[in-house]
Amino acid sequence: MKFIAASILALATGTSAFAPANQGRVMSTLQMSDAAPANPGYAVFPDDTAPMVDLKSLSEELNPVIGYFDPLKLAQADFYNMGQDATVGFLRHAEIKHGRVAMAAFVGYCVQSNFHFPWAMSLDGSDFPSIDLAPEAQWDAIPANAKWQILAVIGALELWDEASGRSGAEPHYMNGRTPGKYPSFDLFRDNVHWVLDLYDPFGFSKKTSQEVKDRRLVIEINNGRAAMLGIFGFICADTVEGSVPLLNGIAIPYSGQVMSPFEAGY
Repeated sequence: MKFIAASILALATGTSAFAPANQGRVMSTLQMSDAAPANPGYAVFPDDTAPMVDLKSLSEELNPVIGYFDPLKLAQADFYNMGQDATVGFLRHAEIKHGRVAMAAFVGYCVQSNFHFPWAMSLDGSDFPSIDLAPEAQWDAIPANAKWQILAVIGALELWDEASGRSGAEPHYMNGRTPGKYPSFDLFRDNVHWVLDLYDPFGFSKKTSQEVKDRRLVIEINNGRAAMLGIFGFICADTVEGSVPLLNGIAIPYSGQVMSPFEAGY
């Protein structure tokens, strides 16, 4: 029941995010911009520069109803004094990554709310937290060591991403690497033969045309945006009673701090 309501919630809060991409020219959603070279040293850029034109065209592909919307003028900033191309690369990579995390969180929330893993959670034989608890409370109930292990793995993946995997193999996503593309684990493959890359682990997309890839990635970005709305809808429903009417009677109240991962026991 919660999964059905969640799906409706995602559609209700982000219907326009699922608007299909135009069937004409499809933007290369993961390229920094087909624009001119980066312009280091400039803090503000006019709206008619090539990166801005590229972003605005992409916005129309993503959502023709809303179009380009950047009230904070982030795309006109100059992050780390690396120029606008680098700034666009940073923003595109951040949105794609957070959208993927939100999609995983949305699915995980639904699974945790309805399915109890039958095997032991820890070496001492402890079970996973009961599904009678809200997913947020389930997180509080797991041991601190388990939380540190999860966060350590996430931190290692982030470091590998920022280090661009291997020196010289691929540039940083602010310096030419396709935003959203995670570096390969080739460096480890000689010693750990079964290790798979996070980006296209089975090589299914190698023979896919660029046009198809672009269209699929437009869909992925839209789904990621909807998932961000969906997972925060869950969190709001659990922490603020009545804030999401669609989930009234389904949400499990949670009185803890969702932004404090180590609150329980500290």
